Amino acid sequence: MSAFEVAKSPIRRATAADIPHILGFIRELAEYENEPDKVLATEDLLAETLFGSTQYAKVLIAQDDDGTPTGFALYFYNYSTWNGRPGIYLEDLYVQPKYRRKNFGTLLLYALAGELKQIDGKRLEWSVLKWNTPSIEFYKSLGAVPLDEWDTMRIDGDRLTKLAEKAPFIGF
Repeated sequence: MSAFEVAKSPIRRATAADIPHILGFIRELAEYENEPDKVLATEDLLAETLFGSTQYAKVLIAQDDDGTPTGFALYFYNYSTWNGRPGIYLEDLYVQPKYRRKNFGTLLLYALAGELKQIDGKRLEWSVLKWNTPSIEFYKSLGAVPLDEWDTMRIDGDRLTKLAEKAPFIGF
């Protein structure tokens, strides 16, 4: 490679052209997690929420040498009141089975750590299913520690609708 050539990175920021791949990865991940019927996302919803006027999350794409997408990381910024600094919450990390153990997952996490350094962020967090031993071991090998004293809480569906009905008007 000459001094004027730029090496092709295996990790890049997603564009709207990646929406079909992103949705495919989401569906494959849901299949892996035994929840294929839970995916409500569509290409139109992803276009609106990831690449529209308000971008609620960001996506990194892992790709092989010929540019074929191999996996993704979907994430958004959060905030630590104790640190007084931003962080990143990794919503989904997925690498297709035939590309696993080829460093794509590691490189996606390196890229997120690099982004955190750029924004002076202080923590990278995510959830992993307790039965997903291969992923847990992979994350631990990179230095992640489980937060056993914390439980994940969620309100969605009808419960969220009922809760929102009680919201005081504050000018949203």
